[in-house]
This record gives sequence, C-alpha cells and structure tokens, in this order.
Amino acid sequence: MNPQRAPVARPDKLRVGVSIYVRGGQQSLWENGIYQNCIFLVMLLMRSPLVAETYLVAGGDGSPEDAHAFLVDPLVPVIDMNDAASRLDVMIEMSAQLDRNWVIPFRERGGKIVSMRVGNDYVIDIERMIFDQPHGLLINAAPYHEVWTLPEYRDTCVSYYRSTFRAPVRVVPHLWSPLVLEREAAKLPQGIRFGYRPDRRRWRVGIFEPNICMVKTSFIPLLCCEAAHRANPDILERVWAYNTFHMKEHVTFNNFARHLNIVKHGLTSFEGRFPFCETVADNIDAVVCHHWENAQNYVYYEALYGGYPLIHNSHLIGDCGYRYHNFDCEQGGAALLRAYLEHDTHLDAYRRAANIFLRGLDPESEANVHFYSDAIAMLYGQT
Repeated sequence: MNPQRAPVARPDKLRVGVSIYVRGGQQSLWENGIYQNCIFLVMLLMRSPLVAETYLVAGGDGSPEDAHAFLVDPLVPVIDMNDAASRLDVMIEMSAQLDRNWVIPFRERGGKIVSMRVGNDYVIDIERMIFDQPHGLLINAAPYHEVWTLPEYRDTCVSYYRSTFRAPVRVVPHLWSPLVLEREAAKLPQGIRFGYRPDRRRWRVGIFEPNICMVKTSFIPLLCCEAAHRANPDILERVWAYNTFHMKEHVTFNNFARHLNIVKHGLTSFEGRFPFCETVADNIDAVVCHHWENAQNYVYYEALYGGYPLIHNSHLIGDCGYRYHNFDCEQGGAALLRAYLEHDTHLDAYRRAANIFLRGLDPESEANVHFYSDAIAMLYGQT
C-alpha cells in the first residue's frame, strides 16, 4: 500500500520533534531567525493538549551536546536523528532538512512528517539557479504529509510548495516571544539597557536587512534616510547600515552609496553583523526596514517591543510603527520625518499598540496553541 495513503490512528498523546541545524564548533542563536523559530514552536508544542513530549532534533554535522552549547538552556531535550527515528510520532522539519532515506522508513512505521517553511524559498531558489549560487535544499522527493508556511509567503510560495513538494500546504500563524530577546538583554553591560530613550536632539538610525537575498536589502532603507536627510539635514546624527560590510568593495554598491548625501556628508557607516539587542541598546534611536514579499520579521517585533520607532513597509504588523508603501523611498523618508516629530509625544500610545499586536504572536496564547494543535490533529484526519 502507498504509505501516503495508509490510515494511521493518532496516539492519545504525541511525541513531537522539531529539527534544528547544528554544526560542530562555534554557533550563535543570532545567526539567523530560524533558530528562534524552532524555540517558539517548541514553546507552543509544550502547551498543546495533543503533545506529551517535545524534542529538538539535531541535524547537520553537530551533536546534541553542540546544540546545548549555543542554545545555552534548551527548553526541551535535544536528541539526534537516530533517536528521533524510533522515538517520535510527528517530525517537523524546520532548521535542518530531513534526508529522504530517513523520512521514508519513519513514515512506513506510521510517523507523520511536516516541512515548516519560514523563508521565501521561491525567491531564494530562483537566485540560486539564475546566479549560480550554492545549491539549496527544497526538492528532494521526500514524501511529506504537509507543508506549513507563514502568511507572508501566501502569494509567492504556497502554490510553489504545493507543486514542488506534491503535498498539501497550510498557512499557520507566525510566532514570537520576547524570551530570547530578554535573555540577551540581561547580558548587556552595566549601564546599557535595551529600550527606546526619548529626547535625543538627533537620531541614530539602524538598518538591519541581511543583504543575502533580494527579499531583505538595505537599498530602500538607505534611500529613505537619504530622502529624510535631503528634506531636513538636521535630524540624523548617524546611519548605521549593518550587514553591509561584505558589499563595501562591490563596484555597483560602492557607486550607489557614494552618490548619497548621507554618505558624502559622513553620516553613514557600513558595518558587519551583530545581535540586534546589543546594537540598538547603545547605538540606535530608530529602525528603518524594507522587505519584498517578506513582511513578518523578528527585527520588527524586537524594535516594537523596545518602543523604538519602526519605519517599515509591512502590511502584516497592524497599525504599528510608521508605515510607507511598497518601494516608495520618498514616502519612507516622510515616514521617518513623521516619526522624528511625533514619536516622543505619542510614545505611550505607540507602546500600547505594539503590545496588543505582539500578544497575538505569543506561542503560548490559547489561539495559537489551538491553531497548531488542530493542524497536527488534521495530519491524522481529525479535528
């Protein structure tokens, strides 16, 4: 019988694993957002009435011991792939891709497999194919039961996943908790704290787009700052463009940057990658962002949680921050100017709106636990 069609009764209490990529040697929780994705999903699964045991499953060339080194204090046990094969009822592929040769026997013994896609794989895969980048993961002909993805990828990726994975696709809520951020903030040096401080004469702006894929780059944020600076040269003290150091010597980027007034006037610094909390606590008054089909980002949530003015083009964060539309950098500059004029006066209302929105992302909220629990039950044809 085809294992994809074989009926499997759901155990009363499930043992669920979430894959996390672990390598030997040094690794940081802040390298990318997917590690936090794993933690927040685990937090939710621990609250699900369907789940008896939750595990992080170490994939990659690292071991569970290596995972403990960079996770510091894992919320749940970390096991390896061999242990997961015999122990789990449901495996959620998240940070580490599952080998097809692991998936098939796991399914044959009744296990359920979900691939949780939290990046814009359509764009990433295009770039890898067109620009001869290192190959990606995605299509390995593994027989998944479902693909889960986020509302931000509804337009670009849902049909793409359905076709390439040959599996049903479910859009699930994005999750976020201040847990990881607060742990990092607690490590800040004495006298430095995370959170917006009003009454500065000029603002220091931070740009944090990773610049490794078209969906999140610094170009529009730099142009937003440029538009604001041209309109009022007296509001910006500094523009910190993080995650751009690797582009400084690129001829096209260099030519683009040196024609900006914010560069000509010595306001802009091009920097490497640093943890968001550590950077904004000491150097940043406002955050300017841009996305293309990637409207849900942890940087947005972290900035809102800290009360920092967030200048953004996301349609998926409610009425929070100071929004401009699409690629309109001049409108973005106007949004930055408006934030400069209004933020300190409206700070309490800004924080209230942010907190209401962020509570909706809570992995431990009843609504989110119910949604994901229902999705798990439907793997077994139940609700």
